Amino acid sequence: MDRISAMRVFSEVVTRGSFTAAANTLGMSRAMVTRHIAELERWLGARLLMRSTRRLSLTEAGEACIARSRQLLELVNDVEQVVGQRDTEPHGQIRVYSSVSFGQSHLSAALVDYLARYPRTRVDLVLGDQPVNLIEDRIDLAIRVTNELDPNMISRKLSTCRSVVCAAPGYLLRHGTPESVQDLARHNCLTSSRFEKSQWHFVRQDEETSVQVSGNLSANEATALLQAVRAGGGLSVQPTYAVGDLLQSGELVEVLPEWKPLPLGVYGVYVSRRHQPATMRTLLDFLENRFGPEPGWDRLQPQASSVARHVLQAA
Repeated sequence: MDRISAMRVFSEVVTRGSFTAAANTLGMSRAMVTRHIAELERWLGARLLMRSTRRLSLTEAGEACIARSRQLLELVNDVEQVVGQRDTEPHGQIRVYSSVSFGQSHLSAALVDYLARYPRTRVDLVLGDQPVNLIEDRIDLAIRVTNELDPNMISRKLSTCRSVVCAAPGYLLRHGTPESVQDLARHNCLTSSRFEKSQWHFVRQDEETSVQVSGNLSANEATALLQAVRAGGGLSVQPTYAVGDLLQSGELVEVLPEWKPLPLGVYGVYVSRRHQPATMRTLLDFLENRFGPEPGWDRLQPQASSVARHVLQAA
């Protein structure tokens, strides 16, 4: 058992905060992780970790060891990249976090294709719509749709998220179609309860504007709002990745198409570039190539005849 491998395992245990999490990330058994740490402690003649039922903590020797181990591992990593002796085939598990909406609509299918391309990899996909701490929650990669990135995290832009204001044809038949942004204030607008103010912002070429909206239904998750819109409950701002097919079929109709909600970026967010495994690098490359700046869901065109058919049926 070589010392470089043991240092890599030690670094992963410290980063993940547990032997089990490190084992999952490295694709090895927990017993093997324990053996690596024991061998490293034997070689150094010092205890590196204090273990309790709740957490791991570094000893004084462990603090000194982790700092120097990571410096050494970074140097080894650089050497391996230069001389081309690294095992470039991705392997092991990566834990990915995403919103429910994006995870269900596009990310899950993309991950299936990634796993088929790299059969030695595994993905643990976690879906949610609350803020997540990558270190505490043992998340390797978070897919975030936002324009506000944590400056302490490393990010890579994977795509662009554009949105539309949309409604079911039946709702528009009953309440009329807004002709200006200000008309939205008189409509039932279904909003996200995760934000204190329901203010929608729009851009048209170089012009920006906003409107305060309200409605009788809010929700803390985008998919629930989408289902309410499909049921004719009102207007909503929805990402095109979620409603592209519905707009194309005519089940939903875009309103105020000349005014666009402000676009957001789709980012892969992670803790550090150091010691980045091949699984992380190839997954980021794969997702960027899969989605890109002009994602496929934005290339779907509404079918005017289908829209008209739905309106006639509602009448």
